[in-house]
Amino acid sequence: MDFLKHNRDAWNKEVDDKNEWTIPVDHETIEKARKGEINLLLTPSIPVPMSWFDGVIGKKILCLASGGGQQVPVLAAAGAKVTVLDNSPNQLKQDEFVATRENLEIKTILGDMRDLSIFEDESFDLIFHPVSNLFIDDVNPVWKETYRVLKKGGRLLSGFCNPLLFIYDYAAWEKDQSLITKYKIPYSDLEQLPKEELDRRVANREPLEFGHTLDDQIGGQIKVGFSIHGFYEDGFEKDFIDDYIKPFIAMLAIK
Repeated sequence: MDFLKHNRDAWNKEVDDKNEWTIPVDHETIEKARKGEINLLLTPSIPVPMSWFDGVIGKKILCLASGGGQQVPVLAAAGAKVTVLDNSPNQLKQDEFVATRENLEIKTILGDMRDLSIFEDESFDLIFHPVSNLFIDDVNPVWKETYRVLKKGGRLLSGFCNPLLFIYDYAAWEKDQSLITKYKIPYSDLEQLPKEELDRRVANREPLEFGHTLDDQIGGQIKVGFSIHGFYEDGFEKDFIDDYIKPFIAMLAIK
């Protein structure tokens, strides 16, 4: 099946259902950003250190697979020249809504995070890429393309899942909090979910997910030429496997 098309429709539905990652920021947050107060997330709960941005004013920033009216307008209000590329039209509309409300200039592009051919080489100073590559089948094209479109010395701020998040039977966890290993990494809903569960998710317009190896997530960035300058782990705030390990990773890479 065309998982990209399915996930586009699924995230349009997430906006309609008011998923927490689709709720636009309020006016107060924009006013704080205009004063230089930036509080953004690559992962569920820990704010990105300000030192990772190395300044924002006047920089050309690509928010990659980062629609939803949360990161894009904050960076624009802080003085950056922001472009957002996302697979969901409804998520992009959230950014456009805040931009109109707050009189901000942003550029929105509907597209696939794996294909940045619309941009010339060395177009951006910084790329902000929060947890989202679990919705594509291969992350390596993302790292290759982000490296290409960043200027020399440009920064990639990325958030992604520890693959341990995908090895457990989530249905067993929801039933009685049992942690039962069931799936292998690399993981794919399309290939490893039981047919009846996959059919249910497709019928319910739920996003389809993929669990990538750390070799692809971290090693993939290094292989295309990035050097790693920052790293931290984050969690759901006491949910699922948080008592055992933090299942999200944030990284700062520099070209």
